[in-house]
Amino acid sequence: MGKVVMYSSVSVDGFIADGNDQPGPLFDWLVSGDVPLDGSGVLNVSQTSYDYTRAYWDEIGVTIAGRRVFDMTDGWDGKPPSGIEHMIVVTHRPKPQGWDPAAPFHFVDGVEAAVAKAQELAGDRIVEVAAGDVGGQVLAAGLVDEVRMDVVPVVFGSGRRYFGSVDARHLLEDPDVVIQGNRVLHLRYRVRR
Repeated sequence: MGKVVMYSSVSVDGFIADGNDQPGPLFDWLVSGDVPLDGSGVLNVSQTSYDYTRAYWDEIGVTIAGRRVFDMTDGWDGKPPSGIEHMIVVTHRPKPQGWDPAAPFHFVDGVEAAVAKAQELAGDRIVEVAAGDVGGQVLAAGLVDEVRMDVVPVVFGSGRRYFGSVDARHLLEDPDVVIQGNRVLHLRYRVRR
């Protein structure tokens, strides 16, 4: 099985969205360079960020996100972002009415079921878990192997926390990756077991 990685861009003070549930400048680093990150023509990063991010994106088999993010993005119009093959949506609600059954989205109730389904679909590729409430629940359940964050030089003061509502201590190893890009610091920590 592939490893389970919790990931997001994050403010220096630990938020993945501001008090209005907006990312603000958290994704500015994705348009701050001159190297195309994908074929969209929109995402251009520094060479350093490209080398790190593209390699990571190419390893992801499945992404797990919560229903709130799914709803905010209108379900990515039925196409998982960044070339991901499958999306797992953690929700207690049914699929949206009229949802295309052929879209590679799987709706599950609970984080344990989400990780199990994601690992089945991903095989030996990475299972990415979006940071926030769902990511925090997966961490609290002891199912996260690695934490990756792209730290952006902004302080929000309040908003949506990277680790959601986690209220217990979780030890991480020292960072084994620390890479400076344009307007971002890429960090990777293994979760201590």
